[in-house]
Amino acid sequence: MKSAIPAATLLPHPAPISPYARLLLYGIRRMAAGGIDDAHAAHAFFTGFGLGYRRPLILTRAFMAEVSRVSAIRLVVAPCCCPRTSEAENVLLNAVAGAVAHPQETHDALARLLHVRECLGLVTSAQAVAASFADQGMPLNDDCNFCKGDEAF
Repeated sequence: MKSAIPAATLLPHPAPISPYARLLLYGIRRMAAGGIDDAHAAHAFFTGFGLGYRRPLILTRAFMAEVSRVSAIRLVVAPCCCPRTSEAENVLLNAVAGAVAHPQETHDALARLLHVRECLGLVTSAQAVAASFADQGMPLNDDCNFCKGDEAF
């Protein structure tokens, strides 16, 4: 008989507290599962941003397409209803949140996650997503582990 692996091992991080980071997490999960043209992700962005939804949605799609293009491994993404995040989701969220203020740390974290040497295009995409959220009044940098000095990132 197989023994069950505890959920805390597979999904070691709690979901973000910020509703803005939760919206980004939902978009990442939907686009990872249903493709970058997922209608549920588009509806969530429309609901969250109102009429200004297009820029954050398009830039998040570009970010996810770049993750897919650059990555040398498959990333683990939890279902949308899960209250915890995988290591990959946690790194992606923190990368977007800290991309503007901490580009070198963001690059290093993404390169480690994706098992690549260089991912400057992905860092630029993360900066664009963060700027689009901030321009709509939904800053993500409050959840950035780089800004909090968290060494576990």
